[in-house]
Amino acid sequence: MKDENLKKGLSLAFLISLLCAILFVVLALSIRRDWIVSFDRTIIGEVQGWETAGLTRFMEALSWIGTTKVVITLIVVIMLFLYFVLGHRRELIFFVWVCLGAYLLNVLIKSLFKRERPDLHRIVEEVGYSFPSGHSMVSFALYGSLAYLLWRHVSSKGGRSVLLVINGLIIAGIGLSRIYLGVHYPSDVLGGYIASGCWLTLAIWLGGRWIKGGRTSSQDISSRQ
Repeated sequence: MKDENLKKGLSLAFLISLLCAILFVVLALSIRRDWIVSFDRTIIGEVQGWETAGLTRFMEALSWIGTTKVVITLIVVIMLFLYFVLGHRRELIFFVWVCLGAYLLNVLIKSLFKRERPDLHRIVEEVGYSFPSGHSMVSFALYGSLAYLLWRHVSSKGGRSVLLVINGLIIAGIGLSRIYLGVHYPSDVLGGYIASGCWLTLAIWLGGRWIKGGRTSSQDISSRQ
């Protein structure tokens, strides 16, 4: 029964990855179309219409969570937790693979599209190309893979719901902060989420059975002892 559920889960991951890939291609080919320009301007106008001094400080804090230094620190802490506390070496490799892969994929896509950042109302300054949002891609990979790995260790439905809500709010908040601060178009953020979703679910499809095998072996060794 467990093997059957695993097969279904991996099949679903592959289908989601394929769907995300199709959506990303459609979005990427449309970033200079009129409807995308209109969509971006409308969302930017709405989000930046909320501007207050307090909200700006809050959005800057959310954006800071997605910076390279903070992300690397979180990744190291999670790696240490996976290795020394849970003893999950395969999950550690999977986690690093997903996060590093999302970063490298973002660099590659940005170099291909070379989209300039918006200049409508920039609250903070940022360098580099705009599409897709690096903050959105890496945060989705980081917190998405973390939710996937922790899901199996949380048995209650309430606990799993809290896990998904917290991770979802962090991911959404980081993306929203990039729009509010004027350093990304909404389509950049959306593209980052879709691309990272494609990469994460593809990684789950490719590595899910391998991770499961390592966990089962560890459990067998523990039970013998």
